[in-house]
Amino acid sequence: MFRVLLCGILFVLCCWSEAFAVRVKDIASFSGIRDNQLIGYGLVVGLNGTGDKKDSIFTMSSMANMLSAMGISVDASQLKPKNVAAVMVTVSMPVSAKAGTKLDVTVSSIGDASSIGGGILLMTPLKGVDGEVYALAQGNIVISGFSVEGGGASVQKNNATVGSIPGGALIEKSIPYKFNNQKELTLHLTTKEPSTAMKIVDAINSQFKESAKATDVSTITIAIPEEYQGNSIPLLAVLENIEIAESSNARIVIDERSGTIVMGNDVRLAPVAVAHGNLQIVIAQNSDVSQPNSFGEGETVVTNETSIGVQETGSKLILMNGASLRQLVDGLNSIGVLPRDLISILRALKRSGSLYAEIEVI
Repeated sequence: MFRVLLCGILFVLCCWSEAFAVRVKDIASFSGIRDNQLIGYGLVVGLNGTGDKKDSIFTMSSMANMLSAMGISVDASQLKPKNVAAVMVTVSMPVSAKAGTKLDVTVSSIGDASSIGGGILLMTPLKGVDGEVYALAQGNIVISGFSVEGGGASVQKNNATVGSIPGGALIEKSIPYKFNNQKELTLHLTTKEPSTAMKIVDAINSQFKESAKATDVSTITIAIPEEYQGNSIPLLAVLENIEIAESSNARIVIDERSGTIVMGNDVRLAPVAVAHGNLQIVIAQNSDVSQPNSFGEGETVVTNETSIGVQETGSKLILMNGASLRQLVDGLNSIGVLPRDLISILRALKRSGSLYAEIEVI
């Protein structure tokens, strides 16, 4: 079923001109300036009976190992983990983070705990993809929801098994990366258009002569000028704010599940006529009960009465002569199309060769 939003369809109209100015940093990123993902396994304690159940063997094993490391010998089978939950801890660590930097932590239950709200994450080592420990996480968990059960009923708001610890991770070791030691910069474009790549190359070379070149449709290498050797940050500040005249591909994106259709401003139509008609059939069935008098000898009879209504609205034929996006939207709205109908019309236009745009269904 399509959700009807704003008369049945949401059109996102790009109201800029054919070519609009964008900054390099809006459509590209520099190699090396990125986040690194850290992950760890830990235990959340102090829950009010909302932790993992006794079937969570890995939680009980973790509790036994933790207590054993503290010099307490216990039988794992005798533990009751209802106030403890096993969790995965994740952190996004910027490449610029140094030892002592505090980062936000995301904590997610991996057992059958109903909520981790109000719990405390015990000290958890966080490792990178290389297996090295870069941070330690610990602290009180904050969640944005709740889950309450009782008497055969339950109430839940948002997700109570995922929480966060603001500033809960302390960086112990920084990423071994020296940005200023580079001899050249690499720029990765979010688009894969040769024209965009060459516009950026020309714009950079106009300020820093013969320093930039495109190695492929989405990658540009930039030789660092001598005056910026060992001090590349000022160069980045200049490069990322360079503006170019960008133009997007003609594309229509369709989300069939929600009925959302997004069209780029460059969508065009060849001369074409479109007719649209709606046929509505309503079938209703009512039950009538015929019951005899109290002292009668008859039987109660249930009869079904079926009514069928058919309604067809008049079709309209409209001519779209090299229409732009706004004209296309106005024309399709004028014949009262709904999301499902509009998707069919767009596909038919594309099949007929009258629609100059790429259609992507998600």
